[in-house]
Amino acid sequence: MHMAVRAFLDTNVLVYAVDAADPAKRAKAEALLASRDEHDFVLSPQILAEFYAVATRKLAVPLPEATAEAMVEALAPLSVVVIDAALVRAAAASARAWQMSLWDALVLRSAESAGCDVVFSEDFATDRAYGSIRVVNPFAA
Repeated sequence: MHMAVRAFLDTNVLVYAVDAADPAKRAKAEALLASRDEHDFVLSPQILAEFYAVATRKLAVPLPEATAEAMVEALAPLSVVVIDAALVRAAAASARAWQMSLWDALVLRSAESAGCDVVFSEDFATDRAYGSIRVVNPFAA
């Protein structure tokens, strides 16, 4: 029996899984989310909130609020990182060091605090390591 890779999901993975505008990215996001036997997925409250906001406001065909709320509830059994003041301070320092937004640094530091090996996201330089975290773009060709 092999150990599942502990993997943090960025918002874009969840959004593409429900966005009809890009069928290729939707299929890749759905396949990744279906790989729970290979991955121990982790989220943070930031990701859940961003998903809800984007899914109900920014998609070409926004999800009904009740649908998005039900999806957030369905994701609740996944591991969810607690974001506290110490994590925000670490993210602020990393944002300066890595020259990125606080929100992106908070994703990386949340993943690190949860013991993740990888972050699945299209929002970072792919296959780059940030501290102990490796970022993989699941939508790259």
